[in-house]
Amino acid sequence: MAGNASGTPDRDEAEPKGSEGAGKLAPGLYVTATPIGNARDITLRALDVLGNCDLIAAEDTRVTAKLLAIHGIRKSLTAYNDHNAARERPKLLARLKHGARVALVSDAGTPLVSDPGFKLVREAIAEGITVYAVPGASAALAALSLAGLPSDKFLFAGFLPSRSGERRTALESLASIPATLILFEAPQRLAESLADMAAVLGDRPAVIARELTKLHEEARRGLLAGLAEHYAQAPAPKGEVTLVIGPARDSGPDFARIDPLLESALAFMPVRAAADLIARALDLPRRAIYERALARKIEE
Repeated sequence: MAGNASGTPDRDEAEPKGSEGAGKLAPGLYVTATPIGNARDITLRALDVLGNCDLIAAEDTRVTAKLLAIHGIRKSLTAYNDHNAARERPKLLARLKHGARVALVSDAGTPLVSDPGFKLVREAIAEGITVYAVPGASAALAALSLAGLPSDKFLFAGFLPSRSGERRTALESLASIPATLILFEAPQRLAESLADMAAVLGDRPAVIARELTKLHEEARRGLLAGLAEHYAQAPAPKGEVTLVIGPARDSGPDFARIDPLLESALAFMPVRAAADLIARALDLPRRAIYERALARKIEE
């Protein structure tokens, strides 16, 4: 962390962009993360924004009102959700263009992750309105952090289609992605969704994270087929469900395709040059191709 000689953060770090100190906010749209369960999982900056903005645009005003009450905040609320977004968006943009400070929140977690906030942010940017990120809780990242699955590359794919045929088609488009997959699912569809995942993705390791940060938080780990069998026999789980699925196993190079090319190349090229050529042409790891070429050369 950058700082001065005493080791404390510089003023620009201590007071984030969009803030001029306690009680003051610059005009603009504040995309504000709220807790996904535990009400204490809210940042100090989020409390400052919610307490000092002119208006809070909430996915469900009743849910947000409860959060505000817990933290002793009284503020004007307006609903902004899938049902009224087209009607409410111009009103919010008009206020923002006149210098208002508007906080956008979802029912839980980070706005724009599976909610209509994207269009509001996009149009605010097009109108030259400043958009600030006020980061915090996210069910997708919370589930990834406790899953114990590879986290160097991951893809959040939101909710899958509710019908099995469409769901399997969507899963087929995800099957070859070399990354951990993060999905949301409705509890009542979990068993059938897991069965489709096992059929399309193969028997990958997975984690079913439920009620994250709440009293009855649960993380059930296993292979997709075993998890599908468990939830097919158990009652539908209660609460929000996040699935984390391990990436496809690396099956290695397709030597049935590579060997004929190596045979042709080795007839007139050294091993190293042949391996380099084929690795570049097929966009494959050079080492595996080189070892295969060397083995073929030794066999001759």
